[in-house]
Amino acid sequence: MLYRAYQTHTDLLSPSRLAAQYLGNSVWKSRPDRSAARRIAAAMDVYAHLRLTHTRPDYGIKSVLSEGQEAAVTEELALVAPFGTLLHFRKDTKAVQPKVLLAAPLSGHFATLLRETVRTLLRDHDVYLTDWHNARDVPLWNGGFGLDDYTLQIVSFLEAIGPGAHMVAVCQPCVAALAATALMAEDDHPAAPLSLTLMAGPVDCRINPTMVNKLATDRPIGWFERNLISRVPWPHAGMMRRVYPGFLQLSAFMSMNPDRHKEQFKKLYHHLVEGELEQAATIRDFYDEYLAVNDLPAEFYLETVERVFQTYDLPRGELTVGDRRVDPAAIRRTALMTVEGERDDICAVGQTVAAQDLCTSIRPYLKTHHLQAGVGHYGVFSGSKWNTQIYPRVREMIHTAQELH
Repeated sequence: MLYRAYQTHTDLLSPSRLAAQYLGNSVWKSRPDRSAARRIAAAMDVYAHLRLTHTRPDYGIKSVLSEGQEAAVTEELALVAPFGTLLHFRKDTKAVQPKVLLAAPLSGHFATLLRETVRTLLRDHDVYLTDWHNARDVPLWNGGFGLDDYTLQIVSFLEAIGPGAHMVAVCQPCVAALAATALMAEDDHPAAPLSLTLMAGPVDCRINPTMVNKLATDRPIGWFERNLISRVPWPHAGMMRRVYPGFLQLSAFMSMNPDRHKEQFKKLYHHLVEGELEQAATIRDFYDEYLAVNDLPAEFYLETVERVFQTYDLPRGELTVGDRRVDPAAIRRTALMTVEGERDDICAVGQTVAAQDLCTSIRPYLKTHHLQAGVGHYGVFSGSKWNTQIYPRVREMIHTAQELH
């Protein structure tokens, strides 16, 4: 009923938003001054863009500067599975660079949220990305997709890339990435990653609990299932699939700092009225991305809440994938790097570096930790400090691990 109500509300508002967009564009062309008509056009523009979408935005990475030359970038589908695609950003260059799998979160947004991370990694690496699909578009006959499936999908992606790859996990997939690496190490799998970088991920949520952690533990898992899980309505391809709707996740994120979002939309309006189109485009582009939501399979969401945030299975040595127990001590030859942000209010300092203590068989010279001062959660993998201070350390670790093998 919740999803149906949301869909009905969205459908009812759609004509007015389209009209606002059309009329706003017409006014911009005919009245480019600061008249009342222009203020109306600005209001229409804000209204037209203050909406949720369920379609993945484009990555828009057409070229990148690599080894001193501009190289064209082409997106290739390396492997397509029901719930995710292994996306390869192939560069038009003869240079042989380390292969990197970037494991993106499945947490209410599309993997395009890591666009800047991809663009930066492309400078010195051959980059692949876990491009997760919107669960509301996956038909029921494809079955469910839980935390075990997510972990095994990462294994499949690494197999498709082949031996000699490295893995970088951002936020939520850090647990699954570590589990996949441990299972592959235990099997002496030839495609086991040469290095594993965990960035701002909830490896051990018992350490310095944040508001996000407390919200996950305030109620039993049954409450989450009864109140947050809905069935996809007609006419979507995944009709009747149980999902955690992306619009609920986005609402939770925005409720953490509503005043900031209100202020940004006010700024968008004033930039448009004043003709400051570049500044307006920056805000509009951010929210076009931020308001593109991705529904999560119910199994994956509930198992993540319970096993990662409530019972802490990985740090307690109780995490399983199928009938196998995950043993991080099985990892011996994979180099490990952990990255945290000093001001991270989603995944606090200490939660990611905990992986260092779990991986007891990795030799000290293969372990690295970086605590970045002055950044919050998103600053760990995007922004100026990611590009100038964090990325060089990640690149150095990957290339060193490449040489050691």
